[in-house]
Amino acid sequence: RGARLRYGTVVPEKVRRLLEKELALINKLGFAGYFLIVADLVRFCREQGILAQGRGSAANSAVCFCLGVTAVDPVKFNVLFERFLSEGRKGWPDIDIDLPSGDRREQVIQEVYRRYGTHGAAMTGTIITYRGRSAAREIGKVLNLPVDVLERFSSLFANGDFPHTLDLLAQMEKAGLPRSHPRAPAFAALYRQMSRLPRHLGQHSGGMIICQGQLSSVVPLENAAMPGRVVAQWDKDDCHDLGIIKVDLLGLGMMAVLQDTVTLTQQRGRPVDLAQLPENDPKSYEMIRQADTIGLFQIESRAQMATLPRMKPTCFYDLVIEVAIIRPGPIQGDLAHPYLRRRNGEEPTTYFGYEDRLKPVLERTLGVPLFQEQMLEMAMVMANFSGDEAEDLRRAMSFHRSDEKMAKAKGKLRAAMDRAGVRSDVTDRIVQAVGSFALYGFPESHAISFAHLAYASAYLKAHRAPEFYCALLNNQPMGFYSPATLVKDAKRHGVQVRPVCVLRSSWECLIGADESLRLGLMQVRGVRREHAVDMLAERGRRRFESMDDFKARTTFTKDELRTLAEIGSLNCFAPHRRAALWEAERERREGDLFGGDPDPDGKPRTVGLSVDIAADDSSPLRPMNSLERLQADYSGLNLTTGPHPMALIRERIPDVWRALDLKQVKDGDKIRVAGQVICRQRPGTAKGVCFVSLEDETGISNVIVAPELFEAERLKITTEPFLIVEGVAQNRRETIHIKARIIERLDYAVLQTAGSHDFG
Repeated sequence: RGARLRYGTVVPEKVRRLLEKELALINKLGFAGYFLIVADLVRFCREQGILAQGRGSAANSAVCFCLGVTAVDPVKFNVLFERFLSEGRKGWPDIDIDLPSGDRREQVIQEVYRRYGTHGAAMTGTIITYRGRSAAREIGKVLNLPVDVLERFSSLFANGDFPHTLDLLAQMEKAGLPRSHPRAPAFAALYRQMSRLPRHLGQHSGGMIICQGQLSSVVPLENAAMPGRVVAQWDKDDCHDLGIIKVDLLGLGMMAVLQDTVTLTQQRGRPVDLAQLPENDPKSYEMIRQADTIGLFQIESRAQMATLPRMKPTCFYDLVIEVAIIRPGPIQGDLAHPYLRRRNGEEPTTYFGYEDRLKPVLERTLGVPLFQEQMLEMAMVMANFSGDEAEDLRRAMSFHRSDEKMAKAKGKLRAAMDRAGVRSDVTDRIVQAVGSFALYGFPESHAISFAHLAYASAYLKAHRAPEFYCALLNNQPMGFYSPATLVKDAKRHGVQVRPVCVLRSSWECLIGADESLRLGLMQVRGVRREHAVDMLAERGRRRFESMDDFKARTTFTKDELRTLAEIGSLNCFAPHRRAALWEAERERREGDLFGGDPDPDGKPRTVGLSVDIAADDSSPLRPMNSLERLQADYSGLNLTTGPHPMALIRERIPDVWRALDLKQVKDGDKIRVAGQVICRQRPGTAKGVCFVSLEDETGISNVIVAPELFEAERLKITTEPFLIVEGVAQNRRETIHIKARIIERLDYAVLQTAGSHDFG
């Protein structure tokens, strides 16, 4: 039945043969029950209106596709089933299901507990170890080191972990603790001893184990800190070795964004069906080619933005390659740049000198192996590996396997290619590529699954921008960028973003009748959800008539009221923020000049500023100027709906290039750029290079910081919210970077703003 739903009433013979082959192996291995368990969970999601999509190697299976577990047609994309399942498989198949993060995922998890009981199902455990920041904090407490020093020390490392080769004493000195401090050597010694030691038992991000009988008779269980959950005291590898069924129910922020966007479009009478999106929407692909991808799934990183103008995607499979190519495996294997050069006609397409054997395997990626399936097929073609031997290679390539197993697998591959008469130089290149793919290379089916989500997010951003940005903001934190950057990007896309207002805002962001985006109270720092919910319920019962009425009928604390006034959300009761702040902090005394006795009908008789006169210019207090409003916005919201901070100081830095004008710069020009640091990345594949994104009122400038300069300016780069950079422009292949020479903090008091998102 599933095959007829996917392929039509008459199932093609090729599909029928593939299904028969897969079903025969599934039955032989005794896995039929496992597939039905997973299919039943996906069906539950569909019945409850919860988006669910299988990912990973399961997308190589026609059976999974016909059961509705995955969205990838393995016949259309010609992916390798053996990447998912082979006769040599030891243990259950690995099917990951992506679900919307948050409450909807929890609903599915609780359904598993309902079906199998708390003694028949559990989350797999994971051992949380002491890493950089946690180890530094604990040791610092013991040694009574200054808190500000520890904070600066931790901020030196964006990903929170410190390399073992690091000179800890030198870094502590940068943070303000001199080498001569009597406890500095003890800190360094204790850190190295404590790093990676077990700290406590945690929960796996999504792994659930299931047992027909009493799971507690096989695995030790305990109640989790989260209500309604049980967690196993063993990790997923232990459970795998015992042969316990495991299903991964993974929360994905973008799934929640897509689901919420679809819901908003339905509510507003312009629905979108994600299963029926046009295949090659011109507006979506034009946006992608221009690297206008903030907020898009998998293609919003700085590296992706730098690649997209060179890649110039025009169809779905281009997007599949784009998702896969910016990965540590292809990058460390020096595979990404050859592919891009071949795509742009800068070098010829070759197939390792074995065109007859490898062209069928590598033609769609121009002779460059980008996917794990291609690696396995190359092993089968060039080394005469069987399906089981290819499966052994796949397991060795998994990033959690040992170096010893990887070395053994590479040795076996090399010996087999030598016996097959493969030239030694080709053998070296293939073995090197296989080793690189042990570092997080994507299976093709996984890239296809993610490309579906990337394209859906691009389409919604291009055609349903207000709803898309609203859903993005409501599902933070996720992705690479902060709400402040998302708000600015929304405004660049024509979305009018309105500030928080206690008479119009909800807890979450909303879309107005005029397609404007109204920020929600969830964006306000320090405002407790329960207090906001109380206010919304009270507002639903009767409109707030004045500031005194608002204070009397809500449960906001003094600090919360002050913040609400400072960000302008109480301007409905006052002519401006400072007047609202005065009214909010004024003590309300019943029965005197400053308060009002209630009328017989229960409505307050107020003398404070009312809603009707809020627009009146009656306050003697001076309104905040634009700089003060900006500071208040960032202090209370971490963002602003007003002008970008850089727009307010642009006249003071006339020699600094705007991001929009960088298109005119020539390669090699010495220039200066400045902006708010919205992203810092120092990936392990970049050999110590740091990439910094600076945002101004016109767009984003991308800065490259060499390892030596990064070490010299580490504290500045990792802690300052605004930077001004002098460097040399690199305008090559339609991408523009500034190679930094001098980095300074942009020292204006007004620039007290939001932090960036940092990634190691």
